[in-house]
Amino acid sequence: MNLAIIGAGRIAAVHAAAAARDPAIALYGIADVRAEAAQALADEYDVRVMDSAEVFADQAIDGILIASSTDTHADFLEQAVRAGKAVLCEKPIALDLERTRYALSVVESGSVACALGFNRRHDPQFAELKRAVVNGDIGRLETLTIISRDPSPPPVDYIARSGGLFMDMTIHDFDTARWLLDEPIRSVFAVGDALIDPAIGQAGDIDTAMVTLTTESGRLCHIQNSRRAAYGYDQRIEAFGSTGMIQAVNETETRLRRTSAEGERSEPPKHFFLERYADAFARELADWAEAWRSGRAPLAGARDGYEALSIAVAANRSRVEGRPVALSEIQG
Repeated sequence: MNLAIIGAGRIAAVHAAAAARDPAIALYGIADVRAEAAQALADEYDVRVMDSAEVFADQAIDGILIASSTDTHADFLEQAVRAGKAVLCEKPIALDLERTRYALSVVESGSVACALGFNRRHDPQFAELKRAVVNGDIGRLETLTIISRDPSPPPVDYIARSGGLFMDMTIHDFDTARWLLDEPIRSVFAVGDALIDPAIGQAGDIDTAMVTLTTESGRLCHIQNSRRAAYGYDQRIEAFGSTGMIQAVNETETRLRRTSAEGERSEPPKHFFLERYADAFARELADWAEAWRSGRAPLAGARDGYEALSIAVAANRSRVEGRPVALSEIQG
């Protein structure tokens, strides 16, 4: 796959590094409205700097990875589909459902391999948990608990344009929940507040939340979020079933636990998502490229983006109105 990346920021650099390590992918070019950033990333991998129009027109390009600002995702996604290019788009497609719904209709009217950047589906530990649940290792899955806490809050100016906690951060957990529960979500109940930084509240957002999802059959998922964990990037999942339980635990540098007369000591979790999900990003890229080659669907697609955003919208409404919100109220 000849790959072009639109975007030259932090997440684009992660994808570029993964592409450079994958023998099935050839990094072809970088496009970004910030010329210096595009040049720096292109120079690192000795590839071309392009503008976005060139990316869509160049017949040598097989796939386009969209890692630009959120407000450009939907437009670029639609252009890629219309140009017949395979496309991997970072989440979210857009910050409102109507715009996302239209982009989804464009994707589904085409025939390209379209993946959405829900990298946690590709994490080796989470994937093994999924396999164990599907294989019935814990009987029938009854409850799911997802803990997701960042090491520290992002800058307040980022918060103001992020779409809010549920659309920016929890949307990954919403997708993970859908993937593991494997049945439609019926309702959402969310509570939250700005407990860490009053400036986040003043910007109209929250930094701490708890969300309960209820599926069509009545199974429950509880999600805990915080923008701050003093000990590092806290990423855990517990799947509880009729015959047992399985847990995905935090990743550390070595996973060693030391015991002495003073007691037990283990390492802190890896610092943030770049370290914690490095393997997941590489596997996400490889899955998309293989989907393009074989004609199958990627593990996460545009409809998954729409469904996760719908849950985020429902969570926002639930928190504001103080009641459970049915997904049917959001999706019609």
